[in-house]
Amino acid sequence: MKKYTIAVVSVLTLLLTSCMASKEAKSTANIYDTTWELEYISGPRIAFEGLYPNKKPQITFDQKETKVYGNNGCNGYSAPYTLNGKSLTFGEPGPATMMFCEGGGEQQFLQQMKKITSYAIDKDGKLNLIEGDVPMMRFKKVAKQ
Repeated sequence: MKKYTIAVVSVLTLLLTSCMASKEAKSTANIYDTTWELEYISGPRIAFEGLYPNKKPQITFDQKETKVYGNNGCNGYSAPYTLNGKSLTFGEPGPATMMFCEGGGEQQFLQQMKKITSYAIDKDGKLNLIEGDVPMMRFKKVAKQ
């Protein structure tokens, strides 16, 4: 009887552990294969539409290269990222195009990315980039890859 109880407990523990691991993998998979468009940024005293009058910033996570790429509301950019569970940080952006754009939101966007410490997908399927415990940027899905 004791061996039977140990076997049942072992199987249940294994089953529970594998379910939790697959749930974690599934939650991080939500950020991949999607282009995300910024719909909110914290901090600036300028209205969102004033910061990005012509084009809203976008971000796409490349899982194989561990880089993000997109546009910052004006110019294209790419940057390395580190993802560990829900912890997320971005490295220095690499070379970018150098167009002049109105609004001044591109610097706000890039400065905010440097401060990010984690991410979350909310109940509406939106990507929140978080500094500490405060959501600083919110993105909506605009395209599947």
